[in-house]
Amino acid sequence: MKYGYTIFYVEDVQKTVAFYEKAFGFKIKFITPENDYGELISGETTLSFASQELGKANFGRDFQLASIREKAYTMEIAFVTENITEDFDKAIEAGALEFKGIEEKPWGQKVGYLKDHNGIIIEICTPISYQES
Repeated sequence: MKYGYTIFYVEDVQKTVAFYEKAFGFKIKFITPENDYGELISGETTLSFASQELGKANFGRDFQLASIREKAYTMEIAFVTENITEDFDKAIEAGALEFKGIEEKPWGQKVGYLKDHNGIIIEICTPISYQES
């Protein structure tokens, strides 16, 4: 078994896919003709977005949607980069909102948090350096 997809349910799939393409440079892998589902090439795991309508069709009303107007959602996606300041600023220029600025963690990793227009939390971080003990 392997981890294949992360899917977020959003109001506008095309707008969301375009944002992630512009903000982070991911390439579009697939969008349905109905524009209710789209995938981005983001490494080994596919980053996907599905319409809220598709979510309601799949689950009824038994799921919680992210919202830019609500408190932080209980999950996040994380993108690892060597150029954290540049990539963080590029995402803001593309329309992301700064949620928590970049800071260095006690273990040496730099981490900052954004929100997209759907309210999805995006972590931008440097790789973690592991030392042999």
